[in-house]
Amino acid sequence: MKRQAAGVDLSRLRRMNALSALHAVRAAGMPLTLTELATRTGLSRASVEDLAAELLTQGWIADVPPAAGTVGRPARRVRFRSEVGYVAGLDVGLHHVRAAVSDLSGNVLAATHTAVQPETPREERLAALDHVLAECMHTAGIDATSLWAIGAGTTGVVDPAGTVTLSNLAAGWTGVDLAGHLRTHCQGPVGVENDSRVAALAEHRKGAAQDISDAVYVHAGLQVSGALIIGGRIHRGFGGAAAEIGLLPMAAWESAPDHLTRSPAVPDGAAPQDAAGLVLAAARRGDTQAILSVDRFSSDLAAGTATMVATLDPEIVVLGGGLARSADILLPRLEAGLRSMCVRVPELRPSPLGDECVALGAVHLALDRVDQTLFETDGELRSPAVPAVAGHKATT
Repeated sequence: MKRQAAGVDLSRLRRMNALSALHAVRAAGMPLTLTELATRTGLSRASVEDLAAELLTQGWIADVPPAAGTVGRPARRVRFRSEVGYVAGLDVGLHHVRAAVSDLSGNVLAATHTAVQPETPREERLAALDHVLAECMHTAGIDATSLWAIGAGTTGVVDPAGTVTLSNLAAGWTGVDLAGHLRTHCQGPVGVENDSRVAALAEHRKGAAQDISDAVYVHAGLQVSGALIIGGRIHRGFGGAAAEIGLLPMAAWESAPDHLTRSPAVPDGAAPQDAAGLVLAAARRGDTQAILSVDRFSSDLAAGTATMVATLDPEIVVLGGGLARSADILLPRLEAGLRSMCVRVPELRPSPLGDECVALGAVHLALDRVDQTLFETDGELRSPAVPAVAGHKATT
């Protein structure tokens, strides 16, 4: 009995070491020598060489040939084969639907989008989603068998099962089982979350909130919404309604964009989606009416942001969304508003991610689902030719 137990323990230990080595190669983002891999995993050089042979046979890693002109016997280098699988990230908004496809290292290979409107019926919005996903996969040169997971950020309150439980602005969107719809496109896991939280995830992984433990994210565009990062994790709350400041009348976030889109400074004939940017540009030039409109918008923005800042006392506040391009105009006003309401004002940072922030965050949401399957289960690590996520019960 002792020998059998020891055998099981040794088998599990070997699997854990293999996963550790695979994770280290993947996280490095560049080729590693076996000596470097041993240092990163804390394993012996001999163990790493043995594990590398196993991962190479399974197809998870590949040898990197020496650079041209290399003299002598170069150290063996290996890389993670990020091309063995792909994930998709979706941004299902009020005015657009975006898709992005990446490899397993998060390198975006293709992105596309299409326009919708708040009044677009549910079935048409879902059809738009299907269209951009198919187009993006075609551009990336992959098919459904290569898609390991899907992540999506959507307008509205989302429950843990991936159903939109409340959407005040998108026609017929309340009650849509978005996770269920996406499972028809993917055999692997599906993750669905509120779009602001997904954007905050992108900021934490690739944007202004990298290496930040506690942060407030404010998504400012044709709508205003927020999200919280607590302890380095996106905070969704018990029912998925954390940071839904826009639903509070006293915060005035729901009507705040009207100060810009309905400003007297909007040029005649301007498209509604361009109005806010035009007013901000006019304020930058010193237009009196535009400055007044921006001041009013910023005052409402600060009121809702202060609610989250006073609750969390974060290290930073990140301003994201389409209006983050005008951070030079908005951040000083937002900071002044916070100083009048908060005991401590955190550092304010603009997002560097632009309009693709939700789709990029959704890619990382999907990659997290892959990681949970590969690195946080007790099953055997299989060849990526039959991916460990294939046939896995989809989760949100």
